[in-house]
Amino acid sequence: MQTTQYVNEIIEELNRSADLISSEEAEKLVDYILESKKVFVAGAGRSGFMAKSFAMRMMHMGLDAYVVGETVTPNLEKKDILIIGSGSGETKSLVSMAEKAKKLEATVALVTIFPDSTIGRMAEVSIKLAAQSKTETGSEYKTIQPMGSLFEQTLLLFFDAVILKVMEKKGMNSKTMFSRHANLE
Repeated sequence: MQTTQYVNEIIEELNRSADLISSEEAEKLVDYILESKKVFVAGAGRSGFMAKSFAMRMMHMGLDAYVVGETVTPNLEKKDILIIGSGSGETKSLVSMAEKAKKLEATVALVTIFPDSTIGRMAEVSIKLAAQSKTETGSEYKTIQPMGSLFEQTLLLFFDAVILKVMEKKGMNSKTMFSRHANLE
């Protein structure tokens, strides 16, 4: 297969995955974000990179958004939300974060392949992404891509779609967001 054919197949996989995301759960996440005082995001590995890009866009909108583990991240409180991106929903460090967030009475949200996972059972909202798990076991979805690539790509696109919906609800556009873009680069 040619490299460009792989690109087209990846896009087809992403289209199939996007079609299976629950609109109802996605809208719940948007509402939770808008109702929260501060937004915290977490994920491990490549999922963590997707979460960081999500936090960056929320910052561009003027939301108080933070990446768990960064030195400038404040404390989590009762009116805050912790959004976790985890294919398995079982990553030990992320399970611990979710448990701590629940003890602090914050909202927990999970974007995952497995909504019935340990974190999923703790979450107020759990959005299922149709993707193959890294281990290729326990998931009905198949991909030509290695490991968790389909999940991570779908996660990024889903987070960008959430950003668009929040922008819509707040009456924002890219121009208004650029005023908060980094200017020391």
